Amino acid sequence: MPAELRQQGYSEAQLRLVSEKVPCREAQAAALLALFGEPDHYSFPSIFIYGHRAMGKSHVTLTLLRELQMPHVVVSCVECVSPGLLFEQVLGSLFDSSAVTLSRSPSLSDFVRLYRQLCAEDSAKHTRYIVLDRAEVLRDMSANLLPGFLRLQELVEDNVTVILLSEIVWDKFRPSTGCFEPLQLHFPDYSKAELQQILAQDSHPSYSAELYTFYINILLGVFYSVCKDLRELRHLAALNFPKFCEPLEKGEAEESDTHKLWRNIEPHLKKAMQTVYLREVSSFQWEEQLKQDGETQSLRGLSAYAHVELPYYSKFLLIAAYLASYNPARTDRRFFVKHHGKIRKTTFLKKHEKTSNHLLGPKPFPLDRLLAIFYSVVDSRVAPTASIFSQISSLVTLQLLTQVGHDDQLDNPKYKCTVSLDFIRAIARTVGFDILRYLYDFL
Repeated sequence: MPAELRQQGYSEAQLRLVSEKVPCREAQAAALLALFGEPDHYSFPSIFIYGHRAMGKSHVTLTLLRELQMPHVVVSCVECVSPGLLFEQVLGSLFDSSAVTLSRSPSLSDFVRLYRQLCAEDSAKHTRYIVLDRAEVLRDMSANLLPGFLRLQELVEDNVTVILLSEIVWDKFRPSTGCFEPLQLHFPDYSKAELQQILAQDSHPSYSAELYTFYINILLGVFYSVCKDLRELRHLAALNFPKFCEPLEKGEAEESDTHKLWRNIEPHLKKAMQTVYLREVSSFQWEEQLKQDGETQSLRGLSAYAHVELPYYSKFLLIAAYLASYNPARTDRRFFVKHHGKIRKTTFLKKHEKTSNHLLGPKPFPLDRLLAIFYSVVDSRVAPTASIFSQISSLVTLQLLTQVGHDDQLDNPKYKCTVSLDFIRAIARTVGFDILRYLYDFL
C-alpha cells in the first residue's frame, strides 16, 4: 500500500482496499482523504474536483466514501430538472426518511429549514458528504443555489461537506456576485503508461496476461493520439479483442506470433476510428460486420452512407461547408459572384500545375464565409435566423462538420467539413445541385 494513503480513524485493510481499487490515482485519493480528515472531525465545507471526462473523479470519490463507510449521498445534477428534486434526493438519502415533504416549489430556505429539523432528530456522528455530479448544471438553476451549497455547513450548522464534480474549471463557476471559495482538486489526464496499466487489468481468462498487454499496446498505439477517454478505450478494447484472437482460435498463429496478430487487427482498428465517440453504429452492428469477410466488407459510418436524411437547408449548409473547405478563398468570386467581370487566366494555375486540394485535405474556414457561400448556392432567399445557426450546430454534433480553434472564439468561429466527396455528391443530388461545377479541383 502506498505510504501516502494513510489516515487516522480508518483501518489498514480499508485503506489497502481503496488503494487497490484506484490504480494510478493514489495521489489524488490521498489528497482527498487528507481533506476529509478523521470520520468525526469537521471537514472543509466544500470541495471542487475537476478534470476531463473519464479521469477517475467520480470513481475515486465514491470508492473512498463507500469503502470507508462514510455517510454520503450522490446526486446527478443532470437528472434533477428542478431544485426540488435535488433537495428531496439529498434529504431522503442522508436521513433515510420517507417522510421528507417539501412544498411544490421549495426554495433554498425551505431546504435549509427542513435539513436543520431532520438534523436535530438525527445528529451526525460522522461527517456527512453530499456529492453533486455534473455540478456545472447548478449554474443554470437558482442564483443562490450554488453559493448556498458551497457554505451549507454554515447554514445548517451540521458536520456536512459538499463535493462538486465537474469537467470545467472553477473560474467558469464563480458567480459575479462572489461566493465562498471551495478547495480545488485537479485530476490530470492519464498518461499512456497509466492507461496501459489500467486497461491491462481487464485481461481475458482464456489468454495470458502478456498477450492482452501486447494487445493493449497496439490499441493505444492507434487510438491514444485521438482518444484518451478511459471508458471509450475500455469499450474499444473489449469490442475488438475477439477479432485480435481470431488467428489464435483458427490455429493460424501462436501467441508468440506478434507480427501476424498485429497485421490481422491493424485494419480493423483503423476502421474503428471512424466511430470513436460518435457511435454511428451499435456494438452489435460492429460485431456483426466484423464476422463478415473483412476484405469485401467495411464498416460504414454516418459520413460513409450514400443517403442520409437531413433537413433541406442543412444539406445546402453542408454543401457550402464542403466548398469552403476544398476551394481556395480567392476562387469564391469566380464561383459565386454572377457578374464578377473578367478574371485573368494568370491568376488561376492550370490543372496539372497545382496540387489537388482533395489530396491536401479540408481547410478551416470562418463562419461568415460559410454563410456567404450558403446564401449564394441556395435556390431561395433565406433569412439569417437562429434556425440556420442551430442547424450548423447540429452538423457539428453529427461530426459532419468539425469546429476548430478555441471555444472562446464566439465572434467568428472556424469549421472544417469532414465528409467525403462521394457523400457530398450524394447529398447534392438529392437537392439537384451539381457540386462538381463549383469545385476548383474539377475545373
